[in-house]
Amino acid sequence: MTRKKVAIIHPDLGIGGAERLIIDAVLELIALNYDVVLYTGYHSTHACFEETLFKGKREKWIRVRGSWIPRHLNGHFHVLFANLRCMWATAAMLISERGVDIVLLDQISSPALLLRMFSSTKIVFYCHYPDMLLAKHKSFAQGVYRSIFDGLERITTGMAHHIFVNSYYTADIFAKTFESGFARGRQPTVLYPAVSPKNVNLV
Repeated sequence: MTRKKVAIIHPDLGIGGAERLIIDAVLELIALNYDVVLYTGYHSTHACFEETLFKGKREKWIRVRGSWIPRHLNGHFHVLFANLRCMWATAAMLISERGVDIVLLDQISSPALLLRMFSSTKIVFYCHYPDMLLAKHKSFAQGVYRSIFDGLERITTGMAHHIFVNSYYTADIFAKTFESGFARGRQPTVLYPAVSPKNVNLV
């Protein structure tokens, strides 16, 4: 039986709850005999979870692409650079990887645009919480700036074949935030616990 290949796009593989979840997902998939690669814009061997290292070096399933793109510019444009990093990592994945069956987008949905344009791979988006609801709009300029990425988030979230959330609360927020997409059937599946063998079969 041919092993299924899963590519994961994660913005920043540091130390945090989202990173812990995605690493646990990788380990579970590997245990279930999936071929897994994770593309990210950042991973430091000096500040990371120990499962991402093998004898002090980065695990072979991790690919760092786009680390040259800054996280921000003088404390500004975080969302711009986060999207650019994920898009760059996705482009690198499309060029380098063959036979990918599923692409899991974690946190940032914009790479779905590239995936829809240049591949026929099944897209899974894991939504921790709508990013547009976390953003501040203190000025007119900030409102215009954010409106671009809010619109991009709405469009590309709807491009995923499957959408997962971590709780019924988030599912309810998702339905209210992406109301038009939800009405067209873009309804998320609640994963709880987030990482378990039975959940792998949902995609």
